[in-house]
Amino acid sequence: MNRQRRGAAECLLRIAAVAAAFCTLVAAAVSLFFHAGRAEAAAGASSAVVIEASTGRVLYAESPDARAYPASTTKILTALVALENLPLGLEVEIPACAAGVEGSSIYLKAGERLTVEELLYGLMLRSGNDAAAALAVAVAGSEARFADMMNERAKECGAANSNFVNPHGLHDENHYTTARDLALITAEAYKNADFRRIASTRSITVGEGESRRYFANKNKLLGTFDGANGVKTGFTTKSGRCLVGGAYRDGMQLVSVVLNRYDMWEATRSMLNTAFDAYEMKDVFSLPAAESGCRAVEVKLDDKGNPHPAAYPVKKSGENIGVVLS
Repeated sequence: MNRQRRGAAECLLRIAAVAAAFCTLVAAAVSLFFHAGRAEAAAGASSAVVIEASTGRVLYAESPDARAYPASTTKILTALVALENLPLGLEVEIPACAAGVEGSSIYLKAGERLTVEELLYGLMLRSGNDAAAALAVAVAGSEARFADMMNERAKECGAANSNFVNPHGLHDENHYTTARDLALITAEAYKNADFRRIASTRSITVGEGESRRYFANKNKLLGTFDGANGVKTGFTTKSGRCLVGGAYRDGMQLVSVVLNRYDMWEATRSMLNTAFDAYEMKDVFSLPAAESGCRAVEVKLDDKGNPHPAAYPVKKSGENIGVVLS
Protein backbone atom coordinates (compact mmCIF):
# COMPACT_ATOMS: atom_id res chain seq x y z
CA MET A 1 0.00 0.00 0.00
CA ASN A 2 2.82 2.41 0.91
CA ARG A 3 4.53 1.62 -2.40
CA GLN A 4 1.31 2.44 -4.24
CA ARG A 5 0.98 5.73 -2.37
CA ARG A 6 4.60 6.64 -3.08
CA GLY A 7 4.13 5.77 -6.74
CA ALA A 8 0.99 7.88 -6.99
CA ALA A 9 2.72 10.79 -5.29
CA GLU A 10 5.71 10.54 -7.63
CA CYS A 11 3.34 10.44 -10.60
CA LEU A 12 1.56 13.56 -9.38
CA LEU A 13 4.89 15.32 -8.90
CA ARG A 14 5.93 14.45 -12.45
CA ILE A 15 2.61 15.75 -13.80
CA ALA A 16 2.99 18.95 -11.79
CA ALA A 17 6.53 19.43 -13.11
CA VAL A 18 5.41 18.95 -16.70
CA ALA A 19 2.50 21.36 -16.17
CA ALA A 20 4.82 23.96 -14.65
CA ALA A 21 7.24 23.64 -17.56
CA PHE A 22 4.39 24.00 -20.03
CA CYS A 23 3.10 27.13 -18.28
CA THR A 24 6.61 28.59 -18.31
CA LEU A 25 6.87 28.00 -22.07
CA VAL A 26 3.46 29.56 -22.68
CA ALA A 27 4.34 32.59 -20.57
CA ALA A 28 7.61 33.01 -22.45
CA ALA A 29 5.81 32.79 -25.78
CA VAL A 30 3.24 35.37 -24.72
CA SER A 31 5.98 37.67 -23.46
CA LEU A 32 7.92 37.27 -26.70
CA PHE A 33 4.81 38.04 -28.75
CA PHE A 34 3.98 41.10 -26.65
CA HIS A 35 7.48 42.51 -26.83
CA ALA A 36 7.66 41.76 -30.54
CA GLY A 37 4.65 44.03 -30.94
CA ARG A 38 6.52 46.76 -29.14
CA ALA A 39 9.68 46.10 -31.16
CA GLU A 40 7.63 46.51 -34.32
CA ALA A 41 7.20 50.19 -33.51
CA ALA A 42 10.81 50.48 -32.33
CA ALA A 43 12.13 49.43 -35.74
CA GLY A 44 11.56 53.02 -36.89
CA ALA A 45 10.45 56.26 -35.31
CA SER A 46 6.71 56.74 -34.95
CA SER A 47 4.95 59.93 -35.96
CA ALA A 48 1.55 61.47 -35.33
CA VAL A 49 -0.58 64.52 -35.96
CA VAL A 50 -4.10 65.83 -35.33
CA ILE A 51 -5.54 68.58 -37.51
CA GLU A 52 -8.86 70.36 -37.80
CA ALA A 53 -10.01 69.40 -41.28
CA SER A 54 -11.54 72.62 -42.63
CA THR A 55 -8.59 74.84 -41.72
CA GLY A 56 -5.69 72.42 -41.53
CA ARG A 57 -4.65 73.81 -38.16
CA VAL A 58 -2.36 71.40 -36.36
CA LEU A 59 -3.69 70.68 -32.86
CA TYR A 60 -1.11 68.05 -31.92
CA ALA A 61 2.09 66.87 -33.57
CA GLU A 62 4.82 64.33 -32.98
CA SER A 63 7.46 64.31 -35.74
CA PRO A 64 4.74 65.19 -38.29
CA ASP A 65 7.17 65.67 -41.18
CA ALA A 66 9.20 62.50 -40.67
CA ARG A 67 9.16 60.27 -43.74
CA ALA A 68 7.20 57.06 -43.20
CA TYR A 69 5.61 54.22 -45.14
CA PRO A 70 1.81 54.60 -45.24
CA ALA A 71 0.83 51.00 -46.07
CA SER A 72 -2.92 50.76 -46.78
CA THR A 73 -3.68 54.29 -45.60
CA THR A 74 -2.53 55.03 -49.17
CA LYS A 75 -6.04 53.99 -50.19
CA ILE A 76 -7.48 57.25 -48.90
CA LEU A 77 -5.77 59.02 -51.79
CA THR A 78 -6.71 56.19 -54.16
CA ALA A 79 -10.36 56.61 -53.21
CA LEU A 80 -10.20 60.38 -53.65
CA VAL A 81 -8.69 60.17 -57.15
CA ALA A 82 -11.16 57.46 -58.17
CA LEU A 83 -14.16 59.42 -56.87
CA GLU A 84 -13.07 62.51 -58.78
CA ASN A 85 -12.62 60.65 -62.05
CA LEU A 86 -15.24 57.89 -62.20
CA PRO A 87 -19.04 57.84 -61.73
CA LEU A 88 -20.13 55.61 -58.86
CA GLY A 89 -22.46 53.56 -61.02
CA LEU A 90 -19.90 52.74 -63.72
CA GLU A 91 -19.34 49.00 -64.10
CA VAL A 92 -15.69 48.01 -64.12
CA GLU A 93 -14.48 44.77 -65.67
CA ILE A 94 -11.79 43.40 -63.40
CA PRO A 95 -8.48 43.16 -65.29
CA ALA A 96 -6.20 40.17 -64.85
CA CYS A 97 -3.54 42.36 -63.25
CA ALA A 98 -5.93 43.20 -60.40
CA ALA A 99 -7.09 39.67 -59.64
CA GLY A 100 -4.81 37.97 -57.18
CA VAL A 101 -2.82 40.99 -56.04
CA GLU A 102 -0.93 39.97 -52.90
CA GLY A 103 -2.00 41.04 -49.44
CA SER A 104 -5.48 41.99 -48.25
CA SER A 105 -8.13 41.17 -50.82
CA ILE A 106 -11.81 41.08 -51.65
CA TYR A 107 -11.07 38.11 -53.94
CA LEU A 108 -11.86 39.64 -57.28
CA LYS A 109 -11.81 37.41 -60.35
CA ALA A 110 -10.59 38.50 -63.76
CA GLY A 111 -13.51 39.35 -66.01
CA GLU A 112 -16.17 39.84 -63.34
CA ARG A 113 -17.86 43.20 -63.14
CA LEU A 114 -18.37 45.48 -60.15
CA THR A 115 -19.45 49.09 -59.94
CA VAL A 116 -17.03 51.79 -58.89
CA GLU A 117 -19.02 52.21 -55.68
CA GLU A 118 -18.76 48.50 -54.86
CA LEU A 119 -15.01 48.60 -55.45
CA LEU A 120 -14.70 51.65 -53.22
CA TYR A 121 -16.47 49.83 -50.40
CA GLY A 122 -14.09 46.91 -50.86
CA LEU A 123 -11.18 49.33 -50.90
CA MET A 124 -12.07 51.34 -47.80
CA LEU A 125 -13.81 48.75 -45.60
CA ARG A 126 -11.82 45.58 -46.35
CA SER A 127 -8.65 47.23 -47.67
CA GLY A 128 -8.73 45.22 -50.88
CA ASN A 129 -5.46 45.58 -52.77
CA ASP A 130 -7.19 44.03 -55.76
CA ALA A 131 -9.92 46.69 -55.57
CA ALA A 132 -7.22 49.38 -55.52
CA ALA A 133 -5.57 47.95 -58.63
CA ALA A 134 -8.91 47.63 -60.45
CA LEU A 135 -9.82 51.25 -59.71
CA ALA A 136 -6.38 52.45 -60.79
CA VAL A 137 -6.65 50.72 -64.15
CA ALA A 138 -10.22 51.95 -64.62
CA VAL A 139 -9.13 55.55 -64.04
CA ALA A 140 -5.77 55.71 -65.79
CA GLY A 141 -5.26 52.54 -67.80
CA SER A 142 -2.36 51.39 -65.62
CA GLU A 143 -1.17 51.56 -62.03
CA ALA A 144 1.87 53.59 -63.06
CA ARG A 145 -0.19 56.32 -64.72
CA PHE A 146 -2.59 56.29 -61.78
CA ALA A 147 0.36 56.84 -59.41
CA ASP A 148 1.24 59.96 -61.41
CA MET A 149 -2.30 61.21 -60.83
CA MET A 150 -2.02 60.39 -57.13
CA ASN A 151 1.15 62.44 -56.80
CA GLU A 152 -0.34 65.38 -58.64
CA ARG A 153 -3.47 65.32 -56.47
CA ALA A 154 -1.42 64.94 -53.30
CA LYS A 155 0.53 68.10 -54.11
CA GLU A 156 -2.76 69.94 -54.66
CA CYS A 157 -3.76 68.86 -51.15
CA GLY A 158 -0.60 70.45 -49.76
CA ALA A 159 1.36 67.21 -49.38
CA ALA A 160 4.92 68.38 -50.00
CA ASN A 161 6.92 65.40 -48.73
CA SER A 162 5.21 62.39 -50.26
CA ASN A 163 5.66 60.06 -53.21
CA PHE A 164 3.28 57.31 -54.26
CA VAL A 165 4.12 54.53 -56.71
CA ASN A 166 1.09 52.25 -56.34
CA PRO A 167 -2.60 52.49 -55.39
CA HIS A 168 -2.62 50.04 -52.48
CA GLY A 169 0.40 50.76 -50.31
CA LEU A 170 2.29 47.49 -50.67
CA HIS A 171 5.84 48.24 -49.61
CA ASP A 172 8.18 50.06 -51.94
CA GLU A 173 11.15 52.14 -50.80
CA ASN A 174 9.96 54.97 -53.06
CA HIS A 175 6.40 54.92 -51.69
CA TYR A 176 6.31 57.22 -48.66
CA THR A 177 4.52 60.08 -46.96
CA THR A 178 4.41 61.96 -43.65
CA ALA A 179 1.78 62.20 -40.94
CA ARG A 180 1.12 65.83 -41.88
CA ASP A 181 0.79 65.08 -45.60
CA LEU A 182 -1.56 62.17 -44.97
CA ALA A 183 -3.72 64.33 -42.73
CA LEU A 184 -3.97 67.03 -45.41
CA ILE A 185 -4.89 64.44 -48.05
CA THR A 186 -7.58 63.04 -45.77
CA ALA A 187 -8.94 66.51 -45.01
CA GLU A 188 -9.32 67.07 -48.75
CA ALA A 189 -11.04 63.70 -49.14
CA TYR A 190 -13.49 64.65 -46.39
CA LYS A 191 -14.80 67.43 -48.62
CA ASN A 192 -16.28 64.69 -50.82
CA ALA A 193 -19.66 63.54 -49.49
CA ASP A 194 -19.36 60.11 -51.11
CA PHE A 195 -15.98 59.58 -49.48
CA ARG A 196 -17.40 60.48 -46.06
CA ARG A 197 -20.33 58.13 -46.55
CA ILE A 198 -18.21 55.19 -47.65
CA ALA A 199 -15.43 55.68 -45.08
CA SER A 200 -17.93 55.85 -42.21
CA THR A 201 -19.89 52.73 -43.23
CA ARG A 202 -19.54 49.95 -40.66
CA SER A 203 -20.68 47.11 -42.91
CA ILE A 204 -22.43 46.54 -46.22
CA THR A 205 -23.40 43.77 -48.63
CA VAL A 206 -22.76 44.41 -52.32
CA GLY A 207 -23.48 42.45 -55.49
CA GLU A 208 -25.91 39.63 -56.14
CA GLY A 209 -25.80 35.87 -56.51
CA GLU A 210 -22.30 34.43 -56.78
CA SER A 211 -20.91 37.98 -56.83
CA ARG A 212 -22.50 38.82 -53.48
CA ARG A 213 -19.94 40.07 -50.96
CA TYR A 214 -20.18 41.20 -47.35
CA PHE A 215 -17.75 43.89 -46.19
CA ALA A 216 -17.20 44.69 -42.51
CA ASN A 217 -15.10 47.76 -41.82
CA LYS A 218 -11.74 47.10 -40.16
CA ASN A 219 -11.90 50.49 -38.45
CA LYS A 220 -12.63 49.74 -34.77
CA LEU A 221 -13.32 53.40 -34.00
CA LEU A 222 -16.65 53.27 -35.82
CA GLY A 223 -19.46 52.65 -33.38
CA THR A 224 -17.13 52.67 -30.36
CA PHE A 225 -15.70 56.21 -30.33
CA ASP A 226 -17.92 59.28 -29.98
CA GLY A 227 -18.23 61.03 -33.33
CA ALA A 228 -16.02 58.61 -35.29
CA ASN A 229 -16.59 58.87 -39.04
CA GLY A 230 -13.55 57.23 -40.66
CA VAL A 231 -11.12 56.47 -42.00
CA LYS A 232 -8.41 53.80 -42.69
CA THR A 233 -6.03 51.27 -41.17
CA GLY A 234 -2.72 50.09 -42.61
CA PHE A 235 0.04 47.60 -41.92
CA THR A 236 3.13 46.10 -43.48
CA THR A 237 6.20 44.75 -41.72
CA LYS A 238 8.10 47.82 -42.92
CA SER A 239 5.46 50.44 -42.07
CA GLY A 240 4.35 49.10 -38.71
CA ARG A 241 0.78 49.72 -37.63
CA CYS A 242 -0.82 52.83 -39.11
CA LEU A 243 -4.19 54.46 -38.55
CA VAL A 244 -5.87 57.53 -39.96
CA GLY A 245 -8.81 58.42 -37.73
CA GLY A 246 -11.62 60.90 -38.12
CA ALA A 247 -14.23 62.19 -35.71
CA TYR A 248 -16.80 65.00 -35.67
CA ARG A 249 -18.11 66.69 -32.51
CA ASP A 250 -19.71 70.06 -31.86
CA GLY A 251 -19.07 71.42 -35.34
CA MET A 252 -15.42 70.35 -35.42
CA GLN A 253 -14.08 67.70 -37.80
CA LEU A 254 -10.75 66.27 -36.70
CA VAL A 255 -8.34 64.08 -38.63
CA SER A 256 -5.68 62.11 -36.77
CA VAL A 257 -2.75 60.15 -38.14
CA VAL A 258 -0.47 57.70 -36.35
CA LEU A 259 2.26 55.93 -38.30
CA ASN A 260 4.29 53.00 -36.97
CA ARG A 261 2.50 52.72 -33.61
CA TYR A 262 1.82 49.30 -32.09
CA ASP A 263 -0.81 50.99 -29.87
CA MET A 264 -2.48 52.84 -32.73
CA TRP A 265 -6.04 52.46 -31.39
CA GLU A 266 -5.23 53.73 -27.91
CA ALA A 267 -3.02 56.53 -29.25
CA THR A 268 -5.70 57.69 -31.68
CA ARG A 269 -8.45 57.74 -29.05
CA SER A 270 -6.23 59.67 -26.66
CA MET A 271 -5.13 62.24 -29.25
CA LEU A 272 -8.65 62.89 -30.53
CA ASN A 273 -10.16 63.17 -27.04
CA THR A 274 -7.41 65.55 -25.95
CA ALA A 275 -7.93 67.75 -29.00
CA PHE A 276 -11.71 67.85 -28.54
CA ASP A 277 -11.24 68.75 -24.87
CA ALA A 278 -8.76 71.52 -25.64
CA TYR A 279 -10.26 73.22 -28.72
CA GLU A 280 -13.58 74.55 -29.99
CA MET A 281 -14.70 76.13 -33.24
CA LYS A 282 -15.25 79.89 -33.20
CA ASP A 283 -16.96 82.05 -35.83
CA VAL A 284 -14.13 84.05 -37.42
CA PHE A 285 -16.14 87.27 -37.10
CA SER A 286 -16.21 86.72 -33.33
CA LEU A 287 -12.41 86.88 -33.24
CA PRO A 288 -10.58 90.21 -32.88
CA ALA A 289 -8.50 91.79 -35.62
CA ALA A 290 -4.95 90.50 -35.66
CA GLU A 291 -2.38 92.55 -33.79
CA SER A 292 1.39 92.35 -33.66
CA GLY A 293 2.59 89.26 -31.85
CA CYS A 294 -0.67 87.32 -32.07
CA ARG A 295 -1.49 84.22 -34.09
CA ALA A 296 -2.90 85.63 -37.34
CA VAL A 297 -5.69 83.77 -39.12
CA GLU A 298 -6.06 84.73 -42.77
CA VAL A 299 -9.71 84.92 -43.80
CA LYS A 300 -10.71 85.41 -47.42
CA LEU A 301 -14.03 86.97 -48.38
CA ASP A 302 -15.79 85.75 -51.50
CA ASP A 303 -17.81 87.93 -53.88
CA LYS A 304 -20.81 87.75 -51.54
CA GLY A 305 -18.80 88.66 -48.46
CA ASN A 306 -18.81 85.14 -47.02
CA PRO A 307 -15.68 84.28 -45.02
CA HIS A 308 -13.42 81.32 -45.78
CA PRO A 309 -12.88 79.71 -43.38
CA ALA A 310 -16.11 80.60 -41.61
CA ALA A 311 -14.92 79.13 -38.31
CA TYR A 312 -11.55 78.41 -36.73
CA PRO A 313 -10.39 76.08 -33.94
CA VAL A 314 -9.40 78.05 -30.85
CA LYS A 315 -8.09 76.87 -27.49
CA LYS A 316 -10.84 76.78 -24.88
CA SER A 317 -8.36 78.07 -22.32
CA GLY A 318 -7.85 81.16 -24.46
CA GLU A 319 -5.05 82.24 -26.77
CA ASN A 320 -3.71 85.35 -28.48
CA ILE A 321 -5.34 85.03 -31.89
CA GLY A 322 -6.75 87.45 -34.45
CA VAL A 323 -8.16 87.69 -37.96
CA VAL A 324 -6.62 89.19 -41.09
CA LEU A 325 -9.17 89.81 -43.87
CA SER A 326 -8.05 89.47 -47.47
